[in-house]
Amino acid sequence: MQKVLIIGATSAIAEAVARLYAARGSALFLVGRNAARLETIAADLRVRGAQRVDTGVLDMNDVAGHAAMLDAAWAATGGIDSVLVAHGTLPDQEACEQSVDLAMREFVTNGTSTIALCVALAQRLPSGANLAVISSVAGDRGRASNYLYGSAKAAVTAFLSGLGQKLGKRGINVLTIKPGFVDTPMTRDFKKGALWASADKVAQGIVRASDRRRAVAYLPGFWWAIMMVIKNIPEFVFRRIKL
Repeated sequence: MQKVLIIGATSAIAEAVARLYAARGSALFLVGRNAARLETIAADLRVRGAQRVDTGVLDMNDVAGHAAMLDAAWAATGGIDSVLVAHGTLPDQEACEQSVDLAMREFVTNGTSTIALCVALAQRLPSGANLAVISSVAGDRGRASNYLYGSAKAAVTAFLSGLGQKLGKRGINVLTIKPGFVDTPMTRDFKKGALWASADKVAQGIVRASDRRRAVAYLPGFWWAIMMVIKNIPEFVFRRIKL
């Protein structure tokens, strides 16, 4: 039986991942900011076959609260062996450009809070464990439309690369998840097109990549090719195009 900790469990992708683990009969510990929503999801997961589901309420920007939350997760399950870190926001780039406080708060939400959590998790996870963290293709190159978000995800991606190299020696796999455009409530106001994927499809990719103990997963996979092109555009050309 897998014992799975999901951070940011009320997000569409995280909830879809939780359903897949519930169908396996896993024990789940869900963490998010909305207690009522967590309980609704937990009830659904129990019906879907989860061995047990416990919840914890925490804003992940409260880094001082991470340790107590992890203590609760370990106590409830008897020890976590799989983690999905999925919390985050989609900042308004223009608003961030007008407010240092907002820019720094969004960077903490999407970047440093994740790094802080992973530092704490690295001290607790046993050999054989999986640590999967949602970054983004946006972290592969800064773009004018979302460079605050992209820079936070770039920090996460770089951190996970080094952490994966370090923890691999202890038998712990670190998976960096790089979704492209995903159709979720957070992106409801965006015009959708052929490059957009459903939360369910991305969730399937996350679980599959975690099971296979992969290091990096672009989801859907075609984003790898797209980002290879974007990353290799010379800077003097890149600054003249709109992406």
